[in-house]
Amino acid sequence: MKSKRIVIISGSPGSGKSSVSQLLAENSTYEQAVHMHTDDFYSYISKGYIPPWLPDAEDQNTVIIESFAASIATLASGGYEVFVDGVIGPWFLDPWLKLAHDGFDVRYIILRPSQQTVISRAKEREQGVVSIDIDAVKQMWHAFSDLGEYESHVIDTTNENLDETVVSIHKLLNENAMRII
Repeated sequence: MKSKRIVIISGSPGSGKSSVSQLLAENSTYEQAVHMHTDDFYSYISKGYIPPWLPDAEDQNTVIIESFAASIATLASGGYEVFVDGVIGPWFLDPWLKLAHDGFDVRYIILRPSQQTVISRAKEREQGVVSIDIDAVKQMWHAFSDLGEYESHVIDTTNENLDETVVSIHKLLNENAMRII
């Protein structure tokens, strides 16, 4: 391998990606680790932003994911274990598969609690100025409900708390599981 490990933590909004990724990075067994959040890249768009779940956002989303993957490759090549936190379904795996084919150790983990769990979490976040589109949350949950060849990368976290999920993922990573190829 030419770099440190890249671990993609994916799933629908409300699945726990950010909380899990942050804890994994903080507790990494490597000397250096970083938690990268794809939503940050979307927030850099100053003009012409399209909500990423809309069909018209395909070109925008492709550019964002490719830019994000390039940044991740730089960090991993620089010695950081990288925990990628984002809504990265099989439809966005091409840049990550290319990194794996180029010799990077890329892992792919999808958190999939029940639909009711992600809706409840999304509603909890809706307090204050943050507005959550519950229909978009449902749409994204359905997008992750049948992943074909990547179904073996799913962890059902419905009945797990944050610490239990982190322990489960650490165990899988230590077992060399969840490789993207």
